[in-house]
Amino acid sequence: MAIKEYSQEELAAQPIGAWSGEVYRRVVGGIRAQLAVENLTQPHWWTLNHAAGDPGRWTRAALVERLAPYDDQGIDFDGVFDDLVARGWLTEEPDGMRLTEAGEAGRVRARERNLRVHERTHDGIDPADYAVTVDVLRRMVANLGGEGNLPD
Repeated sequence: MAIKEYSQEELAAQPIGAWSGEVYRRVVGGIRAQLAVENLTQPHWWTLNHAAGDPGRWTRAALVERLAPYDDQGIDFDGVFDDLVARGWLTEEPDGMRLTEAGEAGRVRARERNLRVHERTHDGIDPADYAVTVDVLRRMVANLGGEGNLPD
C-alpha cells in the first residue's frame, strides 16, 4: 500500500499517542480476529504459549501474576484456564500446567494465523527501522514511569 511521504519536521510534530494508539488497535484487533477463528482470546493465547514454553512451571496463581499487567479487558483468568481444560487442551498437574496434544495443535494453528498479522504489520518496514521504533517506544515508556525493559 502506497502512503504519502512527509518531511521529518512534519512527522516529528505528530502526536505519538494518536499514532501508537492506532497501531495498537489495528495490531491487537488483527490478532484478536485471527484468534477468534479458533474461538480463542488473547489470554487463551498467552496461556497456551506459557504452558508450552515451560511445561509444569505455571500454576494458576503464578500465571495470573505474570499476565495481569497485560490485562486491558478485566479478564477472568480462571474462566480462561477452565475453558482450556474443558476443551482438553490443557491439564493442571500439582507442579503446573501442561498442554495436551490437542492444545499444542491448537496453539500451532493460532500461531500460524498470528504470523500472518505479523507479516502484514512488518510489510515494507526494514528490520532495523522496526528495531529503532521499538527502542524509541521503550524509552518513552520508561520516561513516563513504566517498565521499558523487554519482558522476561
